[in-house]
Amino acid sequence: MKTTLGDIFEIGSGGTPSKAHPEYYGGEIPWVKTGDLKEEYLFSVEDCITEEGLKNSSAKMYEPGTVLIAMYGATIGATSILKFDACTNQACAAFKPCKDIKPEYLYYFLRSKKQKFISDGVGGAQPNISAGYLKKVQIDVRSIENQDRIIAILDGINSVIQKRQLELDLLDELIKARFVEMFGNPVVNDKGWSTDSCKNLMRKIGSGATPKGGRESYCDEGISLIRSMNVYNNRFEYKDLAHITDEQAEQLDNVTIEKSDVLLNITGASVARCCVVPDDLLPARVNQHVSIIRCKESLLPEFVCSMFTEDNYQRLLWNIATAGGATREAITKQQIEDLQLIVPPLDIQKQFMDFVKQVDKSKDAVKKSLDEAKLLFDSLMQEYFG
Repeated sequence: MKTTLGDIFEIGSGGTPSKAHPEYYGGEIPWVKTGDLKEEYLFSVEDCITEEGLKNSSAKMYEPGTVLIAMYGATIGATSILKFDACTNQACAAFKPCKDIKPEYLYYFLRSKKQKFISDGVGGAQPNISAGYLKKVQIDVRSIENQDRIIAILDGINSVIQKRQLELDLLDELIKARFVEMFGNPVVNDKGWSTDSCKNLMRKIGSGATPKGGRESYCDEGISLIRSMNVYNNRFEYKDLAHITDEQAEQLDNVTIEKSDVLLNITGASVARCCVVPDDLLPARVNQHVSIIRCKESLLPEFVCSMFTEDNYQRLLWNIATAGGATREAITKQQIEDLQLIVPPLDIQKQFMDFVKQVDKSKDAVKKSLDEAKLLFDSLMQEYFG
């Protein structure tokens, strides 16, 4: 039976106590923000408010089993099931528990609609959906037995996905640990390697631009246009890769990607993420949110990427990006040029990279299994929820 979410659920939201009253914060009442909605179940939050903060704001208390979904900005569609009594800010919609729909079934249903919610978001700098919008969304109400069956299947596959992702994370940590073992802390250079400025060690440092017309001008095929959403630490994400025409690419000739270029995100929430460009991506360009860093002979690109993604160096880059209280994180070309890099002998860099290549073989096998599990999960979500 199909009906709307508003016909089944009481859908509410929350509020933010006035920042002018510091006594409203630091209490014992969990206060959920959209950034807390990361996993299926929400067991803890970053911030708490006081009884006074709750009474003097539009924040409301919700019980365990309430399903929360983010309505604003970059987090639209993020969903979690509340596992304790808590209130929320105004950016979270809250679906109070009901007898006809299990929380986990609603969680997977909302998760299946995330891309639609994002595309339907309205507004300028911070698109959003509303509780009124959510009330009109149609849902297929199945029997509790069928809901339990679907939940069990999706939970099982989701568990496999999480295990495979954990394996990848552990292999990444292994590489980081090996880097520190061999080279120490690259920020303080506690092993006394030779150092020099990034400007002196690189053949090119530069970022690009978005072609005129923005995303409406992108093509299904053509020259790859790398954006910050494609660059992750030690990994390139092909999803949502944009393409531009040869004519558009000519306008960005000064940011032509070459083999083994290091890519560094320089603006926004993904600032400091870094990877080496994959060979199969060429020819390619970058937009203004990604910097090309092209090494001279004394540094291996993969070594530079490992240095930039080492925990201490990540903190350094974040500190640079957020210095001065700017409203948007950013690293300038001058700041990249001024970075001090360690320069171990090439043969030692190569020893490290040989180790990385061995670990990458294991990562490739795990990634293949992860991709298969994700493909199965997505196909079942499509089957169950359309």
